Amino acid sequence: MALTITDECINCDVCEPECPNQAISMGEEHYVIDPGRCTECVGHFDEPQCVQVCPVSCIPIHPDFVEDRETLWQKVRRLQAAKEAAKATGVAG
Repeated sequence: MALTITDECINCDVCEPECPNQAISMGEEHYVIDPGRCTECVGHFDEPQCVQVCPVSCIPIHPDFVEDRETLWQKVRRLQAAKEAAKATGVAG
């Protein structure tokens, strides 16, 4: 499952640096999560780090991107392979 950030976000800046997949960025009004990069921290931590640090609890599961644990692991492997390929070619990943 990918996570999402709701309109209750106060732009406190604590979630973005916690994301191991660089899935969180500033949107037009508040932070947003790229569902293609969000793995709920599978492969990195036991629990989503953004949810753990969010002071206003505005990071629920994205209803349009419900994924099981195996799908999340496949995404982790895909992201890691892309990162390694970028590193090998000297392109930022």
